[in-house]
Order: sequence, then structure tokens, then C-alpha cells
Amino acid sequence: MTTKAFQRIYTKLEGITRATVSLRAQGVSNDELATVAGRLAQVVKINGDMITLQIFAGTENIPTNAEVVFHGEPPTLSVSDDLAGRFFNAYGLPIDGGPDIEGERREIGGPSVNPFRRKQPSQLIATGIAGIDLNNTLVSGQKIPFFADPDQPYNKIMAQVALRAKVDKIILGGMGLSNDDYLHYKKVFEEAGALDRIISFVNTTEQPPVERLLVPDMALAAAEYFAVDKNEKVLVLLTDMTLYADALSIVSNRMDQIPSKDSMPGSLYSDLAKIYEKAVQLPTGGSITIIAVTTLSGGDITHAIPDNTGYITEGQLFLRTDSDTGKVIIDPFRSLSRLKQLVIGKQTREDHPQVMNAAIRLYADAANAKTKLENGFDLSDYDERTLKFARDYSANLLSVDINIDTTEMLDRVWALFVKYFTKTEVSIRKELAEKYWKD
Repeated sequence: MTTKAFQRIYTKLEGITRATVSLRAQGVSNDELATVAGRLAQVVKINGDMITLQIFAGTENIPTNAEVVFHGEPPTLSVSDDLAGRFFNAYGLPIDGGPDIEGERREIGGPSVNPFRRKQPSQLIATGIAGIDLNNTLVSGQKIPFFADPDQPYNKIMAQVALRAKVDKIILGGMGLSNDDYLHYKKVFEEAGALDRIISFVNTTEQPPVERLLVPDMALAAAEYFAVDKNEKVLVLLTDMTLYADALSIVSNRMDQIPSKDSMPGSLYSDLAKIYEKAVQLPTGGSITIIAVTTLSGGDITHAIPDNTGYITEGQLFLRTDSDTGKVIIDPFRSLSRLKQLVIGKQTREDHPQVMNAAIRLYADAANAKTKLENGFDLSDYDERTLKFARDYSANLLSVDINIDTTEMLDRVWALFVKYFTKTEVSIRKELAEKYWKD
């Protein structure tokens, strides 16, 4: 071992696997960063003086006499107000041509906010998308994923949510983004003039998959700075958590760990939970709300990744292409926000809960009518009207390309009720029907 400017340098490796190297070293701490033959690495195991380092870019062509330089600290992010409007890589380094951030260096991946410092989520987060705001309303401090097939335009939808959400800061954690998606995010944010409130941490498909493991922690370290230190409302967008979990699987397989269900590591639940549990509503007014994307393999919601996610999060938003309109919608049957009852009818108009329930019941009646039609049964007049209502409801409300506020959403649903049904068929409380039913 030699030292150079207080760095510990070693030149003898005891073992090399597909993802890790091992060596004997002193004074090393868990999660500490190092450089091995010029490649960034991180301490993942300490057994006495035997240290195991995970190499982010892989170990191919690393010799046994490679130079190992320990940095003396785990991954950190420099935090300051200057983060706003900037794009960074998985290591928190600028990729937008701008200067390095001068600020306080904070470790990433620390513990979530102490439960004693939390309060019940209670503030509405409006997105302008009726499938969310009307039927699955989001609340500050909530954690919720989009479940989507890989061919769904979920990154475009996340960009829309970013621009529409009424929050102070939006932090994007992009994992395995294609260059097209990365450039789309950048273009949309720049053209909307919203860069001053958006911070992005990006790992693209061309970069090592293992780097994706740093992205959520970088994004959440920035979120905690603005929510805890600055008392701001922060929305964190994480896409795609399936690619994050795949990176976990790559590491565990290369370290010869025995896989669990669907080739995922046995630690998958806790790995996901430590990210999602960073969502918080603080008594001071600051909050971190997390919306993630979990892509599904062949629509399989029982796969280990969505299955574990469902136990951790407070609902899910299920994307699908509507067969009648051809538009991408938030599926009202498979989507759920477990916290919506905290704000609907309280921070939204009084008729919201009743209108939401009536519309989904009528949409379900249309689904039954469609089944009757497909099985060759005759349709009643009511069946015909529910089918027409469902097409209108899907195209003008559920579609993700509709951008209106909650009041207009409710007015549109009332207009559809009047167009296709009687007051008795809609079955909404008399005093609300008298107030909002406009023939």
C-alpha cells in the first residue's frame, strides 16, 4: 500500500469476478467509493481486512496488479439552489455543459425521514390528467407507480406530469433511458420554460446498467435538500424501476448470490422500499411525492418487481391503450390511489366523490354491454347508451393527452351524464344533482 495526498492506494488484487474485485485493505468503510484501474467502484462487503468492491463498468481486462485508489467517502451529491435547471449523470456530475455545483456535500442513500417528523399526507397534487386527478387523486407525500407495458409512451406521460404538476421542484431520475427519451425530456423542459424548477439525473442505455443503482439515491438526496431544508413541495419521477431492479439482478448474479423469484435478488423488497419510503409529508410544509414507472413483462403484474412494488406503494396507475378510441388511458378498473379520500370533496369540489363513483359504475356497465355484444346477445337501449358514454368518457377524460383542471373534469362528466342518461340512472345524491345537472 502507498498513500498519495491522503488517498490509500493498493496494487494487489486477491480475486476477480464478473462484477467485483477483492483485496486486503485497512481503514475502509461500507459504501466507500474507489477507483480500480481507472474504473469507479464501491465497497459492497467487508470481512476483516478483506474488501470486496463492485465495479460499475464491469471487470473485463482488469489485471491482478491494477491500481486501487480509495476515495475515503461514499457517493455524495453537492446540494444547493443551483441544482435547479440542471442535468446530471448517475454520479451527480453535470452532463449539460454547465459548471460543477458548489454546495454542501451530502451522502446519498441515507435513512428516510424519522416517523416522528412525519405527518399524514393531506395536500392535493394536481397533474391535469383526469385519469389521475378525477379517479386516482394524488396527495403530497404519496408514493405510487405507473404500471405500463414497455411499448407504452410512459416517458412522454411522465414529462407531461412534470410540466403540469403544481409543485415547487420536480426531480427526474432516469434509468436506462434511450437517447431519444433523454433528448425528449430535455426538449420538453426547455421549450416549456420550466427548467428553473426541474433537476434531472440520467443514466442512458449506452452507459453501464449498474450505474442505475445510484440514480434514485441521487434524485432523492436532491429532493430531501429542497423538501427538508427549503420546505418545498417536491415531486420525484423515477423511470424505469424495472431497469433498476434488473441492475440489482445483474449485480447479485455476478456476485454468485442465489436468486429469488423471477431471477431477482432476495433483497428486492427492501431495495425498493428504501427508495419509496423516502416519500414524506413534513409538518413544516415540505414534502416528497414519488411517482415511478414499473414496466411489465408481457403485462405480467405477478412478476416479482410489480408484486413487491404493490406491497410498498399506496396504489398504482395502470396504463393501457383503449380499444375503442386508440388512445392511451389511465385504466379506471386496475388503477388505485389509496390516499385520494384524504382530499377529494375536501380540496376539490363537493360533488367529486359522487361523480367519480357514478362515472366508473357506468363505465363498468359499458364493459358488461361490450361482453354481451361480443357473445352475440342483443343490447338494450341502456346498453347502447353506456357504450356511447364509455367512448366519450375515454376520449375526453381518461385519455392522458387531456390537460384540464379538476373543476372542468367534473363539469365534463356532468355533461356526459346529461347527454346519455337520466338522473335516476346516474343515481347521484339529489341535492348535488339539482345543483350541477344542467339540461
